[in-house]
Amino acid sequence: MSGIRDAHARSLEDPEGFWGEAAEEVHWFRRWDRVLDDSRAPFVRWFPGATLNTAYNALDRHVEAGRGEQAALIYDSPVAGVTATFTYAELLDRVARTAGGLAALGVEKGDRVLIYMPMVPESVIAMLACARIGAVHSVVFGGFASQELAKRIDDACPKLVLAASCGIEPGRVVAYKPLLDGAIAASHAPPERCVVLQRPQARAALDPRRDLDWVEAFDGAAPAACVELAATDPLYILYTSGTTGVPKGVVRDHGGHAVALCWSLRNVYGVAPGDVFWAASDIGWVVGHSYIVYAPLLHGCTTVLYEGKPVGTPDAAAFWRVAEEHRVNVLFTAPTALRAIKREDPDAELPKRHDLSAFRTLFLAGERADPDTVVWSQRALGVPVIDHWWQTETGWPMAANCLGIEALPVKPGSPTLPVPGYDVRILDEDGRELGAGETGHVVVRLPLPPGCMPTLWENDAGFVSSYLERFPGFYQTGDAGHIDEDGYLWIMSRTDDIINVAGHRLSTGRLEEVLAGHPDVAECAVFGAADALKGQAPIGLLVLKAGCDSAPEAVVRQVVARVREQVGPVAAFKKACIVERLPKTRSGKVLRGVMQRMADGEPFAVPATIDDPAILDEILEALRGLGLAGGS
Repeated sequence: MSGIRDAHARSLEDPEGFWGEAAEEVHWFRRWDRVLDDSRAPFVRWFPGATLNTAYNALDRHVEAGRGEQAALIYDSPVAGVTATFTYAELLDRVARTAGGLAALGVEKGDRVLIYMPMVPESVIAMLACARIGAVHSVVFGGFASQELAKRIDDACPKLVLAASCGIEPGRVVAYKPLLDGAIAASHAPPERCVVLQRPQARAALDPRRDLDWVEAFDGAAPAACVELAATDPLYILYTSGTTGVPKGVVRDHGGHAVALCWSLRNVYGVAPGDVFWAASDIGWVVGHSYIVYAPLLHGCTTVLYEGKPVGTPDAAAFWRVAEEHRVNVLFTAPTALRAIKREDPDAELPKRHDLSAFRTLFLAGERADPDTVVWSQRALGVPVIDHWWQTETGWPMAANCLGIEALPVKPGSPTLPVPGYDVRILDEDGRELGAGETGHVVVRLPLPPGCMPTLWENDAGFVSSYLERFPGFYQTGDAGHIDEDGYLWIMSRTDDIINVAGHRLSTGRLEEVLAGHPDVAECAVFGAADALKGQAPIGLLVLKAGCDSAPEAVVRQVVARVREQVGPVAAFKKACIVERLPKTRSGKVLRGVMQRMADGEPFAVPATIDDPAILDEILEALRGLGLAGGS
């Protein structure tokens, strides 16, 4: 087998040959006319002329191959006290009947179905049922605020909404139906019908003119056959925040998506059919779409659906309990989950109490994996810890240590090399390519490989202006970083997280590396605040490890000294404080931009994706303690 660098070079020199070979893993009803059609660049199409069905590839073909009794989906819910396993045959039956129920309600190929549900098996079944009949699903994170949900309803114009009566958080039940009713009332394009899964923790009142009970609508329905779909037909819309306040609907197609995900699970993650793969994310995010639902099932794996938290359900050993009980081979989670675990178990005693003999790799993504977290995880688990980098827009990894091709030495803090298919470059503000070690805009030369978004939902102009206009011929990732002399990529921050201190451009990621290296710091965040003399000054917020008995004032003095020693006086890092927790989205991203606006006394909106809005009051108090404008 050729090495990763050879594979990467071939993918760029001969993309049609490379991806044509990869496509042989997928079952096609009709093969493609050509692999890549770039006649309307930058709007490219992969596998035009081909037809397939994603649900058939994820379920039917495995059952037909005699693997119907293999576990397909393991549902583990510590918050509901339920564990259940579905074989491929059982999951196929449930999906086919749900698809039949959707068809009986008038849902047809091309119709949109909005899914507003928690981490329950019916959510996965709903996604696959839509794919089976060619409906375009749009999953919205359960519990999203009515106003934000209404925006997504108005953009997608769904014929039907599938919802649950509630979600379950540690210590509380969140009723979804009032939020859904509020969104529909505020919407300009309300759905015709809603189908509601009644959970015993909180049943919902149904409107008899519009709402149906899930069991009554689907359990007795006649199963639906797979619809033959074009490779270029849309599979789903997934909304991501837009800078104008209008959400951007990232579109994913059927053909390129299936090819890329099958290829990635084998070649990036080193996973074989039959392995147990667990992505500890949520179906509301792209990780849930790609690596809870589609990739593992397309590749014939067993996937774990976990309705719980890394800590608090019931404790910081939750992940290791799940890995032991279900014989998990590969775990994919966000660095913030590991930092939460590390805070409660700094000496990594809890993994030793579980049989993790089946566990062979930990993958981290969703935000930058700081070196301290990578090293702690390696020591705690004794397995390779692989940082990798990608986005909602790409749908699968852009840079990774591709274990299925060639395992390279890990450099903590780097996601290793660009993945085959991605021509990653570093550009300066004027679009000139930078040399090794020089920090700039991380971009990808067009065309993007299969599986990446071909456009935004009914917004080609927005696709171009948001991603392609700034650097013609390139996709703008919005991240800042550099490529070192070995070709390793380093993602340091979002481009809007670069701090300009007296003309010196400093990465928040680099400063956070230094702070996280302090032995008492569990996690941290750095952002810039307005400074009359220097333009901006870096501010640090620190969360200490559980059981830390160091004086907070001493820790602050020490981290300030560390930055001076390791980054230099140019950083002008003088202000830091201890907080109980950091404000984050539900996917684990730290809200640095919000904190910066708070520090500068500017108006800010509470993001719909924030994990706990009350935390912003605590942050405001901390900023007041530092004497910043946010305290005024």
